[in-house]
Amino acid sequence: MSELVARTGRHLQRYKDGCRLVAGCIPFKISKNSDGTLDNDVVELLMINSTSGRGLLFPKGGWENDETVEEAAKREALEEAGVRGNLVHFLGDYIFKSKTLQDIFCPDGLCKAAMFALLVTEELESWPEQNTRQRSWLTVPKAKECCQYPWMQESLEGFSKWHADQILCNSKEENPLIFPDSTPVQN
Repeated sequence: MSELVARTGRHLQRYKDGCRLVAGCIPFKISKNSDGTLDNDVVELLMINSTSGRGLLFPKGGWENDETVEEAAKREALEEAGVRGNLVHFLGDYIFKSKTLQDIFCPDGLCKAAMFALLVTEELESWPEQNTRQRSWLTVPKAKECCQYPWMQESLEGFSKWHADQILCNSKEENPLIFPDSTPVQN
């Protein structure tokens, strides 16, 4: 059992313009070559099962009043997927309608999700939602097949474009860094 505890409830939830504010990420890792060096061309993405049992998704959840959007995204990755890492790029804001989470502040169930690329540095053996979540490491093409929500597909497309740009930039440098733009955009 995990010593970490997932946050629950809505008493600290942020809302803006009739939308529930959500933070999430696309956790990823770079594959290694047979000699142990990193292969920037091969990336694996971490997806988790939906608690409603339908398909796979990226970790995301409510952005609360006592944290930054970056802290919320990292917390959701830890709680739902059991990973820690570095947010290396802000992918954008994505609007979607929740099928289950309407409330007084957002009666239409609209959500605005701030999504980030999270370079995974640690995969925990136990985490808060391990009893209800299963992790799956997938290639980008396989993740695209499994991504059931249009807004997540859009964020995955943004990740793919950003990653391709990183490979292109790194191939032009004499001493390439894996991901040089490590400061996310503040919301």
